[in-house]
Amino acid sequence: MIIDPSILSDPAHALIIYGGGGHGKTLIELVRSQGKYRLAGVVDDYLCPGSTLLGAPVLGGAEILPQLKTMGIYLAVNAVGGIGNPSVRLEVFDRLAQAGFTCPSVIHPSAWIEPSAQISDGVQVLPLCYIGTDVHLGFGCLINSGAIISHDCDLAECVNISPGAMLAGNVHIGARSQVGMGVTINLSITVGADVRIGNSAVVKADVPNGARVFAGMIYPPRVETQNKG
Repeated sequence: MIIDPSILSDPAHALIIYGGGGHGKTLIELVRSQGKYRLAGVVDDYLCPGSTLLGAPVLGGAEILPQLKTMGIYLAVNAVGGIGNPSVRLEVFDRLAQAGFTCPSVIHPSAWIEPSAQISDGVQVLPLCYIGTDVHLGFGCLINSGAIISHDCDLAECVNISPGAMLAGNVHIGARSQVGMGVTINLSITVGADVRIGNSAVVKADVPNGARVFAGMIYPPRVETQNKG
């Protein structure tokens, strides 16, 4: 495992990215754009140690986490997206915590965050997002490119908002729910925990825990009535 010695000289500003897939590559460039941390490398259980990903060294798999911690590196970004199966993303957060790592929030410079918004640890805000007044983003939320989270929205832990989704004001979303690309959620709607909302759906009423709203659907579906007579 080879890490730039200059990074080890200031480990308090060094971090690793856990996961070397597509989302991992996005986060490599986000961390570099943010300029707040120095990237020590990528931890991935399937990539070959010693290889590189967008110029970042692949350090090894989960087994090297204790060694990194002894070097003074204790910051990590969870790059496992968990689309369709959020339990995988949650497992990585647990693995990092058990190894003594902290997950800071990372925010792309092109995102606009209102000063009153509350951003918890582990949150990722990708390019061109808007996070409105008095918004609360819980631990581990992923706000993908171009998403709009309007005023007074409250997202519980590990909510995944896909590119281009739009939440009107005062929307509440429960833990581990996933909102697809281009989804629109109307004003003052509550979406429960563990909900899946497919791409381009329009949500006009509260969605109960564990429900699925299919892609392109207007929820709730309109019931057609037939005139009899």
